[in-house]
Amino acid sequence: MEYFELGGSGLRVSRVALGTWGLGGGSVWSDHDSTVKEAEDLISACLDHGINYLDTAPVYGTGVSEELIGKAIRGRRSELVIQTKCSLNWRGEGGNFHYERDGYTVNNDTRPEAIRRDAEDSLRRLGTDRIDSLIVHYVCPTFPVEETVGALEELVKEGKILTYGLSNSQPGDLDEYMAAPHASAGVSLVQEFFSILSPFHGREYFPVCAKHGACFQTYGVLEEGFLTSPEFMERQFKKSDIRSRIPWTAEDKKAGLRRAFAVWEEIRAAHGCTFAQLAEAWALSQFGQMSLLVGMRRRETVADTARCLDVRLSGEELELMEDEARPIQEKILDK
Repeated sequence: MEYFELGGSGLRVSRVALGTWGLGGGSVWSDHDSTVKEAEDLISACLDHGINYLDTAPVYGTGVSEELIGKAIRGRRSELVIQTKCSLNWRGEGGNFHYERDGYTVNNDTRPEAIRRDAEDSLRRLGTDRIDSLIVHYVCPTFPVEETVGALEELVKEGKILTYGLSNSQPGDLDEYMAAPHASAGVSLVQEFFSILSPFHGREYFPVCAKHGACFQTYGVLEEGFLTSPEFMERQFKKSDIRSRIPWTAEDKKAGLRRAFAVWEEIRAAHGCTFAQLAEAWALSQFGQMSLLVGMRRRETVADTARCLDVRLSGEELELMEDEARPIQEKILDK
């Protein structure tokens, strides 16, 4: 496993991070509801492979993911860097409507009182006295940035969080957060979608991250499984499932992705790796301060993902991979 410092936070994190959206279950991930034992085994597998960086959020199953993780990390909290999020809550205390799902109305609220309440709720569900990294889940222009930053910095001073970051944002948001009057700790990372099928947002962000010394943490690098194998494309999902709504479920996109897989097969075979490892290795090659956030629920997936760091693609291979993906790339995704 490779390790690096998360922005200027002093936190030493693994290049690969465990994403736990899937642990939340519910209608978004409709094929499985996880147990505490499964969460314990998953985290054990991560530690076995040197993965110490774990990401979750309050709205992943409206508290379910955090609660499972809280129980699963008992006795080994010190071995892990725990990252969760704020701004999305279902308390009915204000903010902007974000979505309705599974009987809950979720609002986006970055007011100081909401940020603090989100952090306190997460500390309780996770059963810990600190959150290593707290991410603003959806940057919201409705409320003053300086007030949001002020609340985050206060939590840093109190030791309740060690650092903070942004997600679902724009490069200008990072500039604005870093320029806020109270931003002494500053943003250490941004967490945004990025894959060979949708690379545009990340590439716009990379120079701004470099300017501020922030890490870019990519999610969606496997496009919810569609880049793991040609066979995955043939699966059927419920309409509420996130995997039923991404562009590559459309037949014309599937046809293009099948053609890409046919070309990528030669590269995959040359490196003796899986298609998932190939897509992950491509993503990691695109920016130096890249963190690979991958949703995993099984021990074998953890082992497979960790090995992506052994895949070293040549410049020619990288270009060939994207040449084949370019006809079906999408700039804007609804996830």
